[in-house]
Amino acid sequence: MGSLTDGAIRRSIKDVELTGKQKSLADGEGRGVGRLVLVVRPMPKRVLAEWMAQQWRDGKRIKAKLGDYPSMSLAAAREVFKRDFADAIQKGRSIKIATDARPGTVADLFEAYVASLKEAGKPSWKETEKGLNKVADTLGRNRLAREIEPDEVTEVLRPIFERGAPAMADHVRCYIRAAYSWGMKSEHDYRNTSPRRFRLVYNPAAGIPTEPKVVGSRWLDEDEFVQLWRWLECPDVPVHPPYLRAVQILMLTGQRVEEIARLHKDQWDSRERILDWSKTKNSKPHAVPVPSLAAELLDSIRPNEHGWFFPSAKDPSKPVSHGTLYAFMWRQRDRGVIPVVTNRDLRRTWKTLSGKAGVPKEIRDRIQNHALQDVSSKSYDRWNYMPEKRAGMARWDKFARAMLAKKPVRRPAKQAA
Repeated sequence: MGSLTDGAIRRSIKDVELTGKQKSLADGEGRGVGRLVLVVRPMPKRVLAEWMAQQWRDGKRIKAKLGDYPSMSLAAAREVFKRDFADAIQKGRSIKIATDARPGTVADLFEAYVASLKEAGKPSWKETEKGLNKVADTLGRNRLAREIEPDEVTEVLRPIFERGAPAMADHVRCYIRAAYSWGMKSEHDYRNTSPRRFRLVYNPAAGIPTEPKVVGSRWLDEDEFVQLWRWLECPDVPVHPPYLRAVQILMLTGQRVEEIARLHKDQWDSRERILDWSKTKNSKPHAVPVPSLAAELLDSIRPNEHGWFFPSAKDPSKPVSHGTLYAFMWRQRDRGVIPVVTNRDLRRTWKTLSGKAGVPKEIRDRIQNHALQDVSSKSYDRWNYMPEKRAGMARWDKFARAMLAKKPVRRPAKQAA
């Protein structure tokens, strides 16, 4: 049988419409191995024509659908058959596991990586998507991901670094490296549902040096803690009230700023005085009792109609972002009305002062949901340590109340180390 033509296909469709009998039209020679066929069959109200890859394997005929005619033209069907099925048939592989063989573009890679983060429930997917969107525009969205060279990634990062944002440049480098690392693994990951394979042979961002990490050491002593608390109670400038309360809860609980900023009414059990997150930064659930000071503060707050304790000033349907809280604190410290401190410094402050209050380090680690790496904690210990955490928070609450009852000492704020 020779190659199919559009005229032959149209005539066969008319024949099937008149006779009501199914036809299979083969494109070219290929008997005994496999070939492209068009199956034309009658339906109650129309005739359906479907492109199939057909294979003879182990004495059985196997078919895999490519698309419908005329939505998929004869030329397009031939291209897809040659690209995705011909090689598999030639090598004796089953066409049932054949996939789209086109290598993915930069946009395909970045979108699939972000989708994997979103599916895994990673809160970082939004920032990653925003960063990679800008990178894709620069590198070229429709270029094959495998064609990107290390020097091109360097040229993306250099302008960010030169405008005085080395940390942002390092974040973008991290996004690109992570996307390519995911793409290389996804080639052979049966759990990956991405319609593309990227045929990556190396990671263009792997050899780019990272920005040296600066390990923070700043924490507030007792007088500085009180100074900040008093300003939050009575600020000297107009401030969106939820921002003030969010920082106070950070100071009293030592939790991660992202988790406090996104606090929802469903996560607060007023009767038990427990904050409960189903998933946190380390991908594990976390429940922590709060000191009575924090419980009183949370009970005094009425979540908005969307359930947020700390809604954004610009869009109440969303919680305040950790970046907004950071900028808010930065503006006040630049004015000299509060000590020099960041939101992460507040987490370090809680860790340090609660230790001074007598809370054991293991319990402080568990209250702050630090990942415990020993075999016992990771694989065997399933006790939730709630009584121990309650006792630790009660000790911290007593210490914090005594600290805030002191008359604050007036002194200039420390300079950042």
